[in-house]
Amino acid sequence: MRDLKRWKRAASLCLGVSLLCTSLVGCGQDEPQGTADVAKTQMQQTESEGGTDDGQVSVGSEKYPEFLTVDVFGSQSNFQGIQPGWFAKVVKDKFNMELNIIAPNVAGGGDSLYQTRCANGNLGDLILAGTGDNRLKDLVATDLILDMTPYMEGCTNLERYRACIENLSELAGKEGLWAVPSQISNKSPFEPCEATEPTNAPSVRWDLYKQVGYPEIKTLEDLLSVLQKMQEAAGKSDSGKKVYALSLFKDWDGDIMHNAGALTALYGYYTNGFVLYNSISEDIQSVIDNDSSYVRGLRFLFEANQLGLVDPESTTQNFDTVSAKYADGAVIYSLWPWLGTGYYNTTEHVEEGKGFASAVLEDGEYLCFGNSPDGDGSYTVMVGSKTKDPKRMVDFVDWLYSPEGVMMSTSQTGGAGGPQGLTWENQDGKPVFTEFGRKVLVEKQLETPVPQDWGSGTWKDGLSALNYPAVGITDADPETGIDYNFARWDDYARLTETALTKDWSEHNEGALVPIKYFEEKGLINVFPAVYFVNEDYSMDLSAVKEQCKQIIVQYSWQMVFAKDQAEFDSLLQEMQDTAIGLGYEQVLEFDRKNCENRFEAVRQYKQQNP
Repeated sequence: MRDLKRWKRAASLCLGVSLLCTSLVGCGQDEPQGTADVAKTQMQQTESEGGTDDGQVSVGSEKYPEFLTVDVFGSQSNFQGIQPGWFAKVVKDKFNMELNIIAPNVAGGGDSLYQTRCANGNLGDLILAGTGDNRLKDLVATDLILDMTPYMEGCTNLERYRACIENLSELAGKEGLWAVPSQISNKSPFEPCEATEPTNAPSVRWDLYKQVGYPEIKTLEDLLSVLQKMQEAAGKSDSGKKVYALSLFKDWDGDIMHNAGALTALYGYYTNGFVLYNSISEDIQSVIDNDSSYVRGLRFLFEANQLGLVDPESTTQNFDTVSAKYADGAVIYSLWPWLGTGYYNTTEHVEEGKGFASAVLEDGEYLCFGNSPDGDGSYTVMVGSKTKDPKRMVDFVDWLYSPEGVMMSTSQTGGAGGPQGLTWENQDGKPVFTEFGRKVLVEKQLETPVPQDWGSGTWKDGLSALNYPAVGITDADPETGIDYNFARWDDYARLTETALTKDWSEHNEGALVPIKYFEEKGLINVFPAVYFVNEDYSMDLSAVKEQCKQIIVQYSWQMVFAKDQAEFDSLLQEMQDTAIGLGYEQVLEFDRKNCENRFEAVRQYKQQNP
């Protein structure tokens, strides 16, 4: 199982959990207006008519006669309100229910929403969240989640992963099946789980990189002059806006400023509390040390801002705003490859020779994550104790882990192929895109209306707001052998060969798949997904950590936007002094011990699995 405090994925994969505050949908607050309300109205009309959109009584209505609105606390969801569109129709048809997504990410930042709902005694019917920092134990002790054991009858998919569920549930300190880990894989924990691109790599607008002559990038600092040349060559965005090399956001900040932390991953470093560690060299750093990779990342962003390369709206915008800027071509460096390619590399752009691709950072060690035979405890699914129909909730979780559920749970940041019959067909044992699938998955025409028999709205509106990867992204349907990730399909490779991919390949020794090329170049650092559980903080130490991380994040942002080097250095010293004064070093030593224990767990795993 991956570390219980791994990087937050947005959307991805990504990577660490960020529980945010305010806008308490499901706690008596008004729900967001717009597509969610339209979807809810459609659902209510359907229910009053006693059937599905086509007038037929659904399987869900027969098995579950009472229609339910299910509150889902989704710590990595990027949408709040009633799940709309085609995924909503699938859930309605199968389970006669609708999903009311409660998304802390949409609200702003911090732990307030989680804590408030816990205090109110009802976190949700379904809870998608992490289990570290004593959270699973606390949720069980306060009777906020239920033991799924009595409701497992007929859940063949969950039974397949029962050992993983039991391992994770040991954190509860009480017998039972309390939480199901995400990203369960049948592949080695020492092999990258990424399909084609590393999770972390210096991803640039390749057309602009080509335009300035493919300059070498020997170190992170060399990237600044390259980005400066690219920004000067960029012109305006598609909508005529000023283009910046970097555009930042605060949504995912946790123990540190997340965007700066992303730069440490270019050198194989992973954040665990207040330490950074490299799983290959076993180097351990304090995040606030002058020579840490994190402070190096802050200096990089500061210097970039001094050069006019950082979007001045960075301190006030969220992920959704930034992703829209990527789609518009207003940002030319992507902190993670999936972000730039996912939002900008449309068919129209790549046909014009424009798009993001990963470059070589000569001294880099791009952090990738190993496959998780035991699953990932940093993002799990649990059933709330106050739910009206526990069996239905467990059945739904079981479906999420079925081949059909995995395929249908595609999201804006996920790579699953979507519903068979809508986006793809099985031809002689191989997946082939339908015309609709080519439009939305290959050509990225996300606003394409879905066929009427799949509901209403656009493809983008109907994507699963759960943002929940049940199994590893390089895994395959055990019955058909078909990869869940459409980027691994032969039909995808055939349809996506473009001038951009050809140019990238020619510039990189004829390579076709970036992650394989970077492996051959010795640029990949795999974070092994060996089962390991951090020791939990005591209540006192947790309180100290909370104070310290607020100081670290606050000062980090101030340092990036400091007026000059003297102010940057002064703020760094203030951050260090203030954090240490609050007890930072106590937390640091605790985090260091967890890292050392992890290293030992990896060594033991290698000995037992030569």
